[in-house]
Order: sequence, then structure tokens, then C-alpha cells
Amino acid sequence: MTTALPRRRPTRRTILGAAAGLSLALQLRPVAAVSAAPTLQAVERQWAAGKPVTEGRVLLDIAPLVENGNVVPISVVVDSPMTAADHVVEIVVFNERNPQRDVVRFSLSPASGKAQVQTRIRLATSQQLVALARLRDGSQWSHHVDVLVTLAACIEP
Repeated sequence: MTTALPRRRPTRRTILGAAAGLSLALQLRPVAAVSAAPTLQAVERQWAAGKPVTEGRVLLDIAPLVENGNVVPISVVVDSPMTAADHVVEIVVFNERNPQRDVVRFSLSPASGKAQVQTRIRLATSQQLVALARLRDGSQWSHHVDVLVTLAACIEP
């Protein structure tokens, strides 16, 4: 005949300790994920593939103060004649603090007519954005903009 051991009931101290540990784990996990994300400069270097990026020729147009980060209109204009010999091949926008650094990518050709793109994005919080353009000749250009966001978006519960 086997005897069953008496079942211990959890004490209030055990329950409170487990709840505190779970709460701490849930708070530390997102912080670790954000800190592990590459910096804006690292993302720029990776996109540039070791080639120099020069400030200029690109204009990232975004309001410096954004009331609602859920829908933020942006436009990017690159100074280029858009001819077969001299045109913009790619325009990208990266951000500093959203969960994903890659905001948008556009591929262009001389058939695009203008080196100008527009879209709407979401911003998690106040941060820096950068628009980068790669031209057919291999040159790369950038424009950095700081944006203040009063109502944040992209926040995961």
C-alpha cells in the first residue's frame, strides 16, 4: 500500500514572490529586446555596405512636432535629374526607436520621372529619422531629422 504525501498549499509569501518575479520578468524582457536592437548608425552603415554616405541632396520633409504618432506623413525628395545616366536607384527611411528600424524602401528608375516619394508612417516616440538615397553612380546621400511625438504609437502591450 502506497501512502500519498500530504499536498502542501502555497503560502501567501510564495504566491507574492512568484507574482513579483513574473512582473519583473515581464518588465525586463522588452527592455532587453530594445537594447539589443542595432543603433541607427549601425543600420546606416549596414545599408551603405562600407561606402561613404554624404549629408546633402536629400530632403526628408516631416513635421518637427507630431501630435499623433499613429499616422505621420513624410516625403523624401532627392536632387537628381532622373536621366538614364544620372538617377536615384533607391530611397530608404530608417528610424531610431521604433521596434523595426526599417521604415520604408523605394526602388526608382529614370521612368519614375521625379526622385520624390510620399507615404505615412508610425512613430513609437520622439526620435531621429534618416532618409538615405543611393544614386546610379554609387554615391550615397542622407538627411537626418529629429521629431518630437506627443502621442506615441507602435507600443506593444
